[in-house]
Amino acid sequence: MSSYSRVRVAESADVASEASIGDGSSIWHLAQVREGVRMGANCIVGRGAYIGTGVQLGDNCKVQNYALVYEPAKLADGVFIGPAVVLTNDTYPRAINADGTLKSAHDWEPVGVTVERGASIGARATCVAPVTIGAWATVAAGAVVVKDVPQYALVAGVPARRIGWVGESGVPLIAEDDHNIWVCPQTGARYVESDGSLSKETA
Repeated sequence: MSSYSRVRVAESADVASEASIGDGSSIWHLAQVREGVRMGANCIVGRGAYIGTGVQLGDNCKVQNYALVYEPAKLADGVFIGPAVVLTNDTYPRAINADGTLKSAHDWEPVGVTVERGASIGARATCVAPVTIGAWATVAAGAVVVKDVPQYALVAGVPARRIGWVGESGVPLIAEDDHNIWVCPQTGARYVESDGSLSKETA
């Protein structure tokens, strides 16, 4: 791998000179990082992954092998994108216009997927833009997300539906006798459910 400004880039990777890559980040073999990308510190972009023009990644993000992150996606700090995940950017995709001419960049308006702090998207899941994946949420492998996911939600299926809650450690939460209270079995952290949303209990 080549190294510059404390960034490691595999020789077979294609990183645009106009991309901004944070210190400590690694970009592996055959990955492509397009113009205008802003990537934070200590990110990992796996083999064959694609990061589209102008995509924003916070610090400590992981984009695993062959994931496709299309512009204008925005990933906050600590986001995990699993292998072969797709974040789309076209609500009504067509190769051609109604008159049969090939579509160009001027014929459609890209829309993005927003992934908030600490959220994880499992292998081969697809997020159909425009959607927001809330902080610390988990999207199960193979899910198809077509609507916003609340923070701390665990969603699965096609289309994805909430099947539980997860804490900041990523472990499914356990309901107490009072079903408005959920507890992380790993850390003991407590969360309060209200009107279909979850928030962490403060001391």
